[in-house]
Amino acid sequence: MDPDTILLEAEESMDKSIDYLKSELRGIRTGRATAALVEYVKVDYYGAQSDLKTLAAISVPEATQILIQPFDPSSTNEIKKAIEAANMGLTPVVDGKAVRINVPSLSGDRRKQLASQAKKIGEETKVAARNSRRDANKQADQLGKDSASNLSEDEVKSLKEEIQELLKKKEVMIDGLVDKKTAEIMTV
Repeated sequence: MDPDTILLEAEESMDKSIDYLKSELRGIRTGRATAALVEYVKVDYYGAQSDLKTLAAISVPEATQILIQPFDPSSTNEIKKAIEAANMGLTPVVDGKAVRINVPSLSGDRRKQLASQAKKIGEETKVAARNSRRDANKQADQLGKDSASNLSEDEVKSLKEEIQELLKKKEVMIDGLVDKKTAEIMTV
């Protein structure tokens, strides 16, 4: 393995962590109705756990309402149960062959809870990025010990510094995403 490959793999791993963070932050309520709130709710559909977005069309007809229209109308009650079990503070109502969810406005305490949840997810993402750095540093050390690679100690040190710089950039991105989401949550 060469230094460029180590750096590239570390960056890909950190990017995957950031992509996960983005998807998690999309699912956190901000007081407005959005399809992302319920897209990844797991529904027990004929014995298999499936994402809600694969079982139904999700739309937002009003700023405070989510409309879920199942492709299979017989799954309506399972969808309702799954949303209730997801413990998001939402109350689904079966309306014929569809499920409606009225999204209540958030209280000040609930906004603070959601903001701290976003920060917690951000910290978990930073830990994942740091783990990627640790793994890359181990590979760099291994490369330095490998006599076939002909890498000097200075080159290994330089590689580790590049990995650290990469981590710093990714942590700034993570903080930016979390700060943006926190601002959205706290906006009344």
